[in-house]
Amino acid sequence: MSSYRSPIKFCRNCGTAVINRIPDDGDTKIRAVCPSCNTIHYENPLNVVGTLPIWEGKVLLCKRNIEPRFGKWTLPAGFLEIGESLAEGAARETEEEAGAQFELEELFAIMSVPRVGQVHIFYKARLLSDTFNPGFETLETHLFAEHEIPWDDIAFKTVKETLTYFFNDRVEGAFKLHQAVID
Repeated sequence: MSSYRSPIKFCRNCGTAVINRIPDDGDTKIRAVCPSCNTIHYENPLNVVGTLPIWEGKVLLCKRNIEPRFGKWTLPAGFLEIGESLAEGAARETEEEAGAQFELEELFAIMSVPRVGQVHIFYKARLLSDTFNPGFETLETHLFAEHEIPWDDIAFKTVKETLTYFFNDRVEGAFKLHQAVID
């Protein structure tokens, strides 16, 4: 069971304070329900999309210039925007955070993070250059060989898992799609 709790306090339609209860429509989950206009507010996980950019066996990481995890290393990733496909969002985030030139490759990892109501999705990406122009969310970018990865300074568990999957797959000589639930 998830510890994530709905932040909805007021109806998006009429502004009345909502009540958290099981709706009368046969639903089985507690939802934010408006006692005035009877709107049921459904919340769904947010999608975080990004890439695992590779250049000559090294992985591109970005040092975060924003919270959460300011100053920690991450893969280029962020929230999917309305109107984007998963691939379009991953590409946009890679361009924004790393300023990288790349070719998007196959879907690599899908990780559910129920505790925070998110799903993290990473594509492999083949870098076309080792020159980067990071955006404002990134302090610096760096290409790391496996033995150089700053494991203790990785921002998020999903990034650490994705990197681990990549290096393990590389040793095995075959890349596959990884799925996990992260606590």
